[in-house]
Amino acid sequence: MPKESELCPADSPTALFGFELRRHRKARGWSQMRLSKAVSYSVGTISMIETARRSPTEDFARHCDEALEAEGALMRLWPMVSHASAPPWFRPWLDVEATAEAIRTWEPLVVPGLLQTEDYARAVLSGEPGVTPEEIEEHVIARVERQSILRRPKPPILWVVIDEGVLHRPIGSPAVMAAQLTHLLEAAHKPRITIQVLPLNAYCTTGLLGGFAISQAHGTPDTAYVEAASNPQVTDWTESVKTLALWYDGIRSEALSQRESLELIKETLRRWTN
Repeated sequence: MPKESELCPADSPTALFGFELRRHRKARGWSQMRLSKAVSYSVGTISMIETARRSPTEDFARHCDEALEAEGALMRLWPMVSHASAPPWFRPWLDVEATAEAIRTWEPLVVPGLLQTEDYARAVLSGEPGVTPEEIEEHVIARVERQSILRRPKPPILWVVIDEGVLHRPIGSPAVMAAQLTHLLEAAHKPRITIQVLPLNAYCTTGLLGGFAISQAHGTPDTAYVEAASNPQVTDWTESVKTLALWYDGIRSEALSQRESLELIKETLRRWTN
């Protein structure tokens, strides 16, 4: 179990909630055991939530708020933690992503969410049938908030492989595409981010049916997020993650080096700016 001083509230909404829960508990002079008796949750659960290893449920947040007389402070944090604007199936991935030490991701169609600009994300999200302008903005904000993990003092190592078609596919407008490709070039110069492009002339068909990402963190099983039009999922089933890891290695082996990839991105950027 990590030391209390190691928990940084800026790391993620889950870490902020754990930090505030512990602060309110200590302000009342309560031990975790005392809080456990007051809210009918185990000491283990309280410990994991205080150290950001588990997200709280709404009931947990409410009971702790009442028991600690926090005047709604914990309940006000819960919507951030619950990722209420995200689809239910995607919420577990947001928790995984927020605590990841390394993320490997493959995208055959669009720029990965962690590297999307606001305008690019807005254009992508606008394609959902029946979505309202308010819902689009809500989703854009949520997507941008996810990117905060890349601004941590020690962000996760991010390995990204995208299909060359992503660079040429018109999303939004030429100006939106130019800004997005510029953002990729800037991101690739950060020491913990690697971006590679799978060229069209590689004739690689692995992974063309959908993107996926694999998250790694010390002390937890590797977890994967798999995109699919009808059945997207988040899984830590060993065989599934192992298969995706093999796919990723196969795709990456066919990709250009980062140096070559950045040259291709620069070349394509000129097309969008002319």
